[in-house]
Amino acid sequence: MHNATQHPRYPSAPPSWTLKDIRDKIPAHLFKRDTRKALLYASRSLVLSAVFFLLAGRINAVFESTVAREWLGLYGCAFLRVICWMSYWWYQGLAFTGSWVMGHECGHGAFSESKIICDAVGSVLHSLLFTPYFSWKVSHHRHHSNHASMEKDEAYVPKTRSDLGIPRHATAKEYEEIFEDAPLYTLFMLIRQQIFAFDAYLLYNVSGQKKYPKGTNHFIPSSVIFNESHYWDVVAANAGMLSALGVLWWACGYYGAWNVMVYYGIPWMQVNHWIVMITYLHHTDPVLPHFRGAVWNYQRGATATMDRDFLGWHGRFFLYDVAHYHVIHHFFPRMPWYNGEEATKYLREAIGPYYLRSGKPVFEALWDSYNFCQFVDDEGDVVYYRNREGKTILEYDG
Repeated sequence: MHNATQHPRYPSAPPSWTLKDIRDKIPAHLFKRDTRKALLYASRSLVLSAVFFLLAGRINAVFESTVAREWLGLYGCAFLRVICWMSYWWYQGLAFTGSWVMGHECGHGAFSESKIICDAVGSVLHSLLFTPYFSWKVSHHRHHSNHASMEKDEAYVPKTRSDLGIPRHATAKEYEEIFEDAPLYTLFMLIRQQIFAFDAYLLYNVSGQKKYPKGTNHFIPSSVIFNESHYWDVVAANAGMLSALGVLWWACGYYGAWNVMVYYGIPWMQVNHWIVMITYLHHTDPVLPHFRGAVWNYQRGATATMDRDFLGWHGRFFLYDVAHYHVIHHFFPRMPWYNGEEATKYLREAIGPYYLRSGKPVFEALWDSYNFCQFVDDEGDVVYYRNREGKTILEYDG
């Protein structure tokens, strides 16, 4: 059972304030972009990755040394070697994700006032992590412009009752038959989502807009995601991906495929995991509504997300507060991330109960939301996720 008192509820009435009202209450200097500062942040992630690479290159040699074996013994060396490699994968995965976040900021134009600098830095960082920067930028901008709209959003669009073939007046037994999964199977499906969902979205539009035709993806210029003006954006994104693939192919030949997997592949898989976990929790929670038709507007969409205390200092240092201050990002995507904390103070005061934040441990939140958020109704202007019993979080309020 999801803890029904974990978060405050999203207000039922539409907001009375406008985007201009909110912007006017935030000091102008918080919108200013500092290219030098941004480059220092991006450099920090790259330097950290280089340091972690160098340290990892010493792990095996240290624990295979005569001194280490004399002091620690064979089993002690084996145990500590595993701990060191797991620590490397954890921290390198975070450093890689930090670089991806910097590419994300470039895509929004929050990195610099120069579009050339944004696109140059963003395309390099994202290509090295196998994200088609220019193609992704198109769909991601549309996601921000239509967030929480059932008809127009580009990402994390909920499945509906009819998508799952659930009768409108399903009985408790029917719900049980549809959703009765063993906890281990649920865990397996969650892990599969965390590892493969981002690539599945790019390649097959999984969790994307349901109205798009089969075959929609981020790599074909004729895909419905794009229009004619995006042709060369898609070509450039594909060129970046092919260049990165060429570097990876060369590295496998020079260093060996196993070493490439150990040093790069496993941390890269963690990037996918963190991207999916962060974005999933931003947009998927029992208290977050989705809207249809004319009841949707930009203000409602921008507030239909929540800030989260993500991984403590790890999330703040390595991931640049990408999860801690996400609501302000949906209001003003071009605002520099390093001003998010201060700007959120003004935002929170301005929008009052429309601001949602969760302090729940994020892995617990991931498990809870994955188990609760199953589908939304086919009808209704404002819809909330229903759980395996067919209930919304509002039905637990009494």
